[in-house]
Amino acid sequence: MNKILLEIKGIQRIDTQRDKMELTTAGTFEETAEAYVINYTEEQEPPTPPIDVCVKISKDEKAVEMTRTGAFNSCLIIEKSKRNLCHYGTEFGDILMGISGHTIEGECTDEKGSFIFTYDIDMNGALVSRNEVRINFRSNQE
Repeated sequence: MNKILLEIKGIQRIDTQRDKMELTTAGTFEETAEAYVINYTEEQEPPTPPIDVCVKISKDEKAVEMTRTGAFNSCLIIEKSKRNLCHYGTEFGDILMGISGHTIEGECTDEKGSFIFTYDIDMNGALVSRNEVRINFRSNQE
């Protein structure tokens, strides 16, 4: 498992509005036989405890699994040209969402890498948002 410095950018489009999130943090990177695995922690406003995030990108670029564990848990599965039902935990309970994957691309070496994936979120069959996530990382051997 290698220590890395991550830059994560997320864009969410809802109708004509656009929201952007950027995060720079330390994490770990591991390559398995089937996937690239990135782990990091998102700090929250006190008194909410931190959220641990695990992103698994399949080497064949067909699927991404994003798991968040903490006060509320969620697991989003993004597969190219496929819709999956996923649970997203909130303080009011779990929400069941449809996740329709579009693009999954990536490249990485031992020292750095980048991934991009796009997907739509729907609830009750109605489009809620179009999303894009970009993850860039480099070795952090400090």
